[in-house]
Amino acid sequence: MKFPKDFFLGAASASYQVEGAWNEDGKGVSNWDVFTKIPGKTFEGTNGDVAVDHYHRYKEDVKLMAEMGLDSYRFSVSWPRIIPDGDGEINQKGIEFYNNLIDECLKYGIVPFVTLYHWDMPEVLEKAGGWTNKKTVDAFVKYAKACFEAFGDRVKRWITFNETIVFCSNGYLSGAHPPGITGDVKKYFQATHNVFTAHARSVIEYKKLKQYGEIGITHVFSPAFSVDDKEENKAAAYHANQYEITWYYDPILKGKYPEYVIKNIEKQGFLPDWTDEELNTLREAAPLNDFIGLNYYQPQRVIKNHDTGEKIERTRENSTGAPGNASFDGFYRTVKMDDKTYTKWGWEISPESLILGLEKLKEQYGDIKIYITENGLGDQDPIIEDEILDMPRIKFIEAHLRAIKEAISRGINLKGYYAWSVIDLLSWLNGYKKQYGFIYVDHKHNLDRKKKLSFYWYKKVIEERGKNI
Repeated sequence: MKFPKDFFLGAASASYQVEGAWNEDGKGVSNWDVFTKIPGKTFEGTNGDVAVDHYHRYKEDVKLMAEMGLDSYRFSVSWPRIIPDGDGEINQKGIEFYNNLIDECLKYGIVPFVTLYHWDMPEVLEKAGGWTNKKTVDAFVKYAKACFEAFGDRVKRWITFNETIVFCSNGYLSGAHPPGITGDVKKYFQATHNVFTAHARSVIEYKKLKQYGEIGITHVFSPAFSVDDKEENKAAAYHANQYEITWYYDPILKGKYPEYVIKNIEKQGFLPDWTDEELNTLREAAPLNDFIGLNYYQPQRVIKNHDTGEKIERTRENSTGAPGNASFDGFYRTVKMDDKTYTKWGWEISPESLILGLEKLKEQYGDIKIYITENGLGDQDPIIEDEILDMPRIKFIEAHLRAIKEAISRGINLKGYYAWSVIDLLSWLNGYKKQYGFIYVDHKHNLDRKKKLSFYWYKKVIEERGKNI
């Protein structure tokens, strides 16, 4: 089986992690520009001031993507580069940069897939309450419309938000991301609701423009499975999926929130401050979503947590994604299992869980179009005689592409795969300690680019449309 002609084999990045040029050409200060300079917030104080300098080297990078044969490049737009203070004048230099990047992609036949929000918010808005302030919703819709109007003649695939669960939970529960607040469950739920409202309003605005493209959102997809058949652990898995999948997917795809979570958080006093108008907007926008993007790296193995009297503190140190943490409400705990395989960072490698999860998703939401918008391996790539021999990455991606083939054969409506990442980039918290890319960046020698073994392998996969996987 080959991947169909209309199936994208692509790769992804994010503005703060690659662009650099943090204060050039009228760009405003972002929350991450500020947060990364607070001592102890990132590995060895790394920040995105320069990152991998994609802002100045995008032509070189896109040419390498073209050589690899990418069908599509998923990248994000930096909000403070477009509207420096978040809600004021449009920065034409910012528009110009993304116009140039889009045109460069199209020159080589690479389809641009644009994410509007991959976590870098104008600092002015963050200081005013960020996603807990409903004025941020209005500002985002204005920014989204500016992007649709500037780029929509050539960009026909849009993602509003990337991984709401990550920037909201790390922003308001663990303090690992801006605004660095810990343990504020009420603010966490309020932030998620405001993001969903911003998404819904942006979708409605996009459809009004009649640009005949498609729009959706990208969520983390990390389905929870019970470690055994004990009823209490199956209940733990159900609880985890309700809070980490259904809470995020229902308001987007069904236009309403899940009753299970609403009942619980209402009792606990965590229900968001929402209006009938906002809830109606969610309902209106739900059928207008064209796809859902899934960032899949690993499943969760869960058990009932019996230490429910203990207050669960989320911290930067336990926000790595590796198992071993209790949920914020103390109901369940993620665990590492002896019979599973894990990366060096403790993330489970489980392509088969992707298939199982996709089948459950189809049962829950029907035949919606799906893109795998991120999937990849973070590793410390071995360099032997000046060659980057990243065989573990090849094996990881190959196994997941095989799983995607299997899912398609089972009737899952999958239309694309975007490896994370196209190029080695700045990790939000881990600096350059681990690599994800097909293209190596030498931080000791002028940020020189070098093709890894995986670069040549993925090029062949694309050429053959995955025939030999």
